[in-house]
Amino acid sequence: MKHITIVNHTSEILLVECETRGKHEVKVLLPSLYASTSIDRATELTLSTPATNHGDAKEGFTVVPNAYTISLSMDLGAMWKLMNVPGSCPWRIYRCRSSRRHHRLLILPRRDLSSFLANMPDTVPLSSLTLPGTHDTMAFYGWPISQCQSLATPLAVQLQSGIRVLDIRLAVVDSRLIAFHGIYPQRTPFQEILATIHSFLTAPATCRETLVMSIKQEDFLKTPAALFSQLVHDEIVNGPGGLGMWFLENRVPHLGDVRGKVVMFSRFGGSGDGWEGGLEGLGMHPTVWPDSAKSGFAWQCKNTLVRTHDWYNIPSFLSIPEKTQLATEILLPPADAQPFPTLAITYFSASSFPLAFPPTVARGFGYPQYGLGVEGVNGRVGKWLLDFLGGQDDVCEKRLDGDVRIRGWAFMDFFMDPEDGGMVPLLVECNYRGRRPGEEGWP
Repeated sequence: MKHITIVNHTSEILLVECETRGKHEVKVLLPSLYASTSIDRATELTLSTPATNHGDAKEGFTVVPNAYTISLSMDLGAMWKLMNVPGSCPWRIYRCRSSRRHHRLLILPRRDLSSFLANMPDTVPLSSLTLPGTHDTMAFYGWPISQCQSLATPLAVQLQSGIRVLDIRLAVVDSRLIAFHGIYPQRTPFQEILATIHSFLTAPATCRETLVMSIKQEDFLKTPAALFSQLVHDEIVNGPGGLGMWFLENRVPHLGDVRGKVVMFSRFGGSGDGWEGGLEGLGMHPTVWPDSAKSGFAWQCKNTLVRTHDWYNIPSFLSIPEKTQLATEILLPPADAQPFPTLAITYFSASSFPLAFPPTVARGFGYPQYGLGVEGVNGRVGKWLLDFLGGQDDVCEKRLDGDVRIRGWAFMDFFMDPEDGGMVPLLVECNYRGRRPGEEGWP
């Protein structure tokens, strides 16, 4: 027997039917209501919404909703799982292991990841959004040392999958900019990156979306900083969308300021020569960026305090638990109330030679639930998010007024792992939790 706690995070009343000890049970789940039931390992659950009546007594009709049956199987050694449901199902359903005999089933609305920002209020600053991102967005080659993203997730797929913060690393080759990671060329020209982004931001279905692009120079030992900065400027000006596609003010904008635009996050620029407004025309421009600072660091972007975690040079895979803890805790509100807005930026990625290559850190290896291997950062972060969203007891004291408030920009390696993209919907869902009128720009 296993004890299952079911959490309804949709806005609908749900009916849950199951067979327990040969007895048919029907439970009614109100929105955001926790319901517990003891069920057998092989029992299936059937989820539906109540039938609704329309029209008057004479001409009325009844709408019978679809029912979705869910097998409660759990992969060997898995700490959590995105349940397999039909594409027509209006929910995403996660199963999470709290203990050997206690699991949680979390039911979330199925949001359109390709355009999840479209209906968010214009008054919300980007600092109070949870934006999924990719570390070394274009690093598809050089496994296992340099590769950080799967070949199955090119930039266009990332954008459609809900990635909204891009980490573009560039170097100069034959007087043009191409994607690089360290000393390893990643083949994609900057112009191709700009074309993909322009297509996404001008398509009717996604023209109200917003992207943040961090740009960093990878060949700083070879190419002068001023030349690199000038080339970035010139390729943007002459590329699809030109400067009009970019938000270049050195501040954290509100969502309404940047619909259909790319927010520049410049980790280059020198003195800002060649850019209108100098450093004030290079978008968000960090004043400090210490290398692999384990304890994190902070910098000021006008009236916003930017709290940053970028400890990437971990000693070995044995540091994965500590890396995960530091990378996730920064997404929670500061312990002390701040007199101005704060933005959290975190990197779930890390790498070191020879015992912590990017695939190992992100994915882990073996069957950690049974002491055979190590769970990767991505799996641990997914469990952390599910604990908050699902009401796990040992994290509830970190909640605000009984609801989760996780905010920030999160950069990931191999973002589709584990569970075929299961992490991105959890990060997106954080945007709808802990919202209160009059706070964080919420109307």
